[in-house]
Amino acid sequence: MAKNKLGVRVFLTLSAIAGALVGVIWYFGVRRVEDALIAGGLTFIIVLVIIATLSLMTKEDEHPADKPRLS
Repeated sequence: MAKNKLGVRVFLTLSAIAGALVGVIWYFGVRRVEDALIAGGLTFIIVLVIIATLSLMTKEDEHPADKPRLS
């Protein structure tokens, strides 16, 4: 199995940035800290799951791109 080039720290950082951004936008929209924390937390979890799932779907292929597979 090929080793993933991106580490867990990258996934967590991207998710944290997305969660913080949504939390700040949500706070300035409704002016309630509790709702902004919930929205930011949910965004963090959802983005983390999506990034991890997309990372698992990728596969490094060692076959040359300029040659057909069937020959």
